[in-house]
Amino acid sequence: MYHESVLVSQSIEGLDLKEDGIYVDATFGGGGHSKSILQQLGDKGHLYAFDQDADAKRNAGAWEHFTFIASNFRYLKRWMRYYGVDRLDGVLADLGVSSHQFDVPERGFSYRFNELLDMRMNQQQGKTAGDFINELSEGEIRQILYDYSDVPNARKLAREIASARQSGEIRTTADLVSVLDHCIVGSRMKYLSQVFQAFRIAVNDEMGALRDFIRDAFDLLAPGGRMVVLSYHSMEDRLVKHFFKSGNFEGRQIKDEYGNIYRPMRLITKKPIVPSEEEVKRNVRARSAKLRIAEKKKD
Repeated sequence: MYHESVLVSQSIEGLDLKEDGIYVDATFGGGGHSKSILQQLGDKGHLYAFDQDADAKRNAGAWEHFTFIASNFRYLKRWMRYYGVDRLDGVLADLGVSSHQFDVPERGFSYRFNELLDMRMNQQQGKTAGDFINELSEGEIRQILYDYSDVPNARKLAREIASARQSGEIRTTADLVSVLDHCIVGSRMKYLSQVFQAFRIAVNDEMGALRDFIRDAFDLLAPGGRMVVLSYHSMEDRLVKHFFKSGNFEGRQIKDEYGNIYRPMRLITKKPIVPSEEEVKRNVRARSAKLRIAEKKKD
């Protein structure tokens, strides 16, 4: 199985679908959310789905009213312009890394397998995690760990990585784990997961891509259009929450000359929706999911 989609019914309900609407599934994956959307679209409706992972493209069927775009969702506006779309009725993004990517050893996402440190979502572009670890300065590695992981000893770990690579390049997941084992604080599994997550985020510029995507999605949304976002760690969720509430990623309140606070979106979810205990038992990778829904205000 490629991937079991999370909070499907709540996500689809959050889109408030119209039969003739134009929608985007920004993270196609195994197609779970897309299939549910297509079931509710009429002849005049259309769904555009994005995914930069070559494996995801194989899941895209030749469905009616559907277009698959093999690209990072950060290029949403560029592709919509290409297809002549200037307004969207809804956008959905499930930001989780798919189970498939973790479970295929040669992708290098998981410390469970001894493979080359790749971690690229698009294996045709960019530097690998191995390149990052071996080429960046100790200070740059430390900053990645500070920014994208919650490990309490990022400074020590960056120093250990810089020291270890003097004896030879760190090219495999086992090479990296052997360094991490000298620095682990608390749960070994949690510590390894946090460090691997940090390098994956950096390799794929996930935070930069998310900012680009949210800005483009907001610009393209028609008044009354919905944005539905599933996030899986606090950095993602914070960006989404701040933008939904304030229209910027810092959460700054912007006021007009009369003191009125600028709120470009109406919150459909005051607090994020989280999976039920039953869903988490069925799909353990759903446990950290948070679903936020907002609607672009009408003029």
